[in-house]
Amino acid sequence: GRADAAAPPPKPAAKIMSMAKTDAEWKAELPPDVYRILRQKGTERAGTGEYDKFYPSASEGHFACRGCGMPLYSAASKFDSGCGWPAFDKCYANSVKIEVDSSLGMRRIEIMCKGCDGHLGHVFEGERLTPTNERHCVNSKSIKFVKAVPSGTSEAPVLKDA
Repeated sequence: GRADAAAPPPKPAAKIMSMAKTDAEWKAELPPDVYRILRQKGTERAGTGEYDKFYPSASEGHFACRGCGMPLYSAASKFDSGCGWPAFDKCYANSVKIEVDSSLGMRRIEIMCKGCDGHLGHVFEGERLTPTNERHCVNSKSIKFVKAVPSGTSEAPVLKDA
């Protein structure tokens, strides 16, 4: 009715739906192997992911979060690091957030989707593999390749301000 006409324009549905989901909803929606990685911070075995050796051209598309669909990485940012997981040297601005984990006697930096807090993997710095000096080591099950290039996006290293 008329009350709807006065409402502000909705935000992207993926962000609203994903942040409001309970653990039970995630578990019901995601296949068990994807749920284990995205929601329980699991890791797929090295060399087993569908995107490990997949290198699309920059114009073919981008990689999005498998949980909420947020664009995360351009095809151009993917590179062959030889680590056994998809590697990216930068992400779309404001798409990935980090959390430093200093447990187990070492410093690891977890990367998560800003849209749904889904676990992507870890970011490593200082290896000098690319000009950004970052390697986002991402689980294939955390992402999906989308055959479209998102408009109005820019890319940046995630650790530039860390």
